Amino acid sequence: AAMVQKYQSPVRVYKHPFELIMAAYERRFPTCPLIPMFVASDTVNEYKSEDEAIHVIERRCKLDIDAPRLLKKIAGVDYVYFVQKNSLNRRERTLHIEAYNETFSNRVIINEHCSYTVHPDNEDWTCFEQSASLDIKSFFGFESTVEKIAMKQYTSNIKKGKEIIEYYLKQLEEEGITFVPRWTPPVACKLESSTSHTRRPVSPAINIPDSATKEGLNNKEILNTSSSPSEPTAGTPDDKLDADYIKRYLGDLTPMQESCLIRLRQWLQETHKGKIPKDEHILRFLRARDFNIDKAREILCQSLTWRKQHQVDYILDTWNPPQVLQDYYAGGWHHHDKDGRPLYVLRLGQMDTKGLVRALGEEALLRYVLSINEEGLRRCEDNTKVFGRPISSWTCLVDLEGLNMRHLWRPGVKALLRIIEVVEANYPETLGRLLILRAPRVFPVLWTLVSPFIDDNTRKKFLIYAGNDYQGPGGLLDYIDKEIIPDFLGGECMCEVPEGGLVPKSLYRTAEELENEDIKLWTETIYQSASVFKGAPHEVLIQIVDASSVITWDFDVCKGDIVFNIFHSKRAPQPPKKDSLGAHSITSPGGNNVQLIDKVWQLGRDYSMVESPLICKEGESVQGSHVTRWPGFYILQWKFHSMPACAATNLPRVDDVLASLQVSSHKCKVMYYTEVIGSEDFRGSMTSLESSHSGFSQLSAATTSSSQSHSSSMISR
Repeated sequence: AAMVQKYQSPVRVYKHPFELIMAAYERRFPTCPLIPMFVASDTVNEYKSEDEAIHVIERRCKLDIDAPRLLKKIAGVDYVYFVQKNSLNRRERTLHIEAYNETFSNRVIINEHCSYTVHPDNEDWTCFEQSASLDIKSFFGFESTVEKIAMKQYTSNIKKGKEIIEYYLKQLEEEGITFVPRWTPPVACKLESSTSHTRRPVSPAINIPDSATKEGLNNKEILNTSSSPSEPTAGTPDDKLDADYIKRYLGDLTPMQESCLIRLRQWLQETHKGKIPKDEHILRFLRARDFNIDKAREILCQSLTWRKQHQVDYILDTWNPPQVLQDYYAGGWHHHDKDGRPLYVLRLGQMDTKGLVRALGEEALLRYVLSINEEGLRRCEDNTKVFGRPISSWTCLVDLEGLNMRHLWRPGVKALLRIIEVVEANYPETLGRLLILRAPRVFPVLWTLVSPFIDDNTRKKFLIYAGNDYQGPGGLLDYIDKEIIPDFLGGECMCEVPEGGLVPKSLYRTAEELENEDIKLWTETIYQSASVFKGAPHEVLIQIVDASSVITWDFDVCKGDIVFNIFHSKRAPQPPKKDSLGAHSITSPGGNNVQLIDKVWQLGRDYSMVESPLICKEGESVQGSHVTRWPGFYILQWKFHSMPACAATNLPRVDDVLASLQVSSHKCKVMYYTEVIGSEDFRGSMTSLESSHSGFSQLSAATTSSSQSHSSSMISR
């Protein structure tokens, strides 16, 4: 069975008032020469309210789909009929359009929703949005063909939609119509309505939810207004992208690519209450997986967890590279290439990779490379502003002059491969072009070692020049302006990149020193990770002395689904026994798993549940807090979430038996952080929490509720 195809458009803004756009839109009916496949339309139903504010019209549209004749013959139809229902509300200045197919409705289900609304920041502008879904149940064995035809027709029509409105606007203008008055209530009820109207614009807080609840839209603004009416509610709703912004900052995307970006971004906003990556970064992950939204989502989530775990967001501001790196790492940023991409110069041949690995260890090197990549992301953003067009990747120039057998030292190569792997996974589609210059004879050997680790898409961007070929035709000058070619390549530009050289042996450190250093670097994170197994939850003990403290938590579910609980007990649990892990024999440091609640304890007698259980799905980020009522011991518990067995038989289901044979299927991983705050500091800390989570309005809504219910846990669905 085919998957349901979904489409969601960006917001298209017309810099014209709603009424004029409506006049243009109406001209598409009954037929429209600009849409050749739109052959005819008949009005089936019509309703007008007495004051003419509401006008609903239902039409049956006849389409001549551009499909192979054979297919039409097999299907036995020449035309496809759609039903389109337009609901115009002149008072609210909205038009909602619902369309679905009547032909083949038992085989193919097509639903489309479009809306024209007033721009939130400018009442003389109009926003247009559309979304659709296509579900092909069966089509005489031609499901995939039909899907391709439908998608092709649909996307070409999306492109046309804007041209059509603009065409009719121009036609109206030629006829001298540049203004259409707004709807006003009939005179009879003038009195009461004028009073209500003077009152309304004063407080948009009433205005917005009012129309939103009518439409049954789950509008985020409602949350905003209820938590603090003083906030301005308008703004291009910041959880939406508009078409002009996409073109200017992200590039020319096809309608389906735009749709993937918008949907993935929407999903992130719903599930990740932490920092959401910038749009151009989300787009990189989509590009890396050819816009397969599920695959892109998977690698992006892994990367977000990784960023959080290693505090990558703060690398540029908080990490100072050791002096050895500043002196001996022969790489640095150097202006930009002809396409406006930031240019990174690396004199790999002059660099003592072996010495650097021995003096620093892999971790510090990796961290340094990460900081270079973070800087690269920043520079792309700046260049996008400076050059007035989207720039999302950088160019890397690697000079191999001086490359020798030292560079093939195994630990060095291993470190390089690991760094490449981490960068590939977390900075996809950031390398626009790689120029490898002055490649020596050993290079092919190194290249065969490294190239299998490099993504195919990335490999296409490599240009390799032996000896002085880079100075000839098709060389460096094709990619980099003459004025900025570095001096060491025979150019006239002074290049600030360190020259490298051998790292003195006196700076080498022993394996043990490095080992300790490495561990410190990797666990320099406030998060702890835990494994959760079927029958073996992970539990954390928090002792509370002051009755009204606040326990806060923040965790990511990296793998599997779990249930999160919080319990209170008057007496201290026994310290966990070491052998509780025997059954699973987990020795890895990442597999922290502790049980505190004694098997003989009874819920309700020895300990009580103070929060209702929260089911958290894989990939979710959860933050919450609990205001404690009593002193004593609180236990936070992450438990494996298992499907209930057949209640009727009470016998284990076959699936359960199979699952229990395959241990990996019920191992969950959680990364968590907890903190106890005195209740008087809590208000303050919640606001700081809010700011660090990119101002999600839900957070402020949740805080207000926590004082009544003694708890608030936020999870995102």
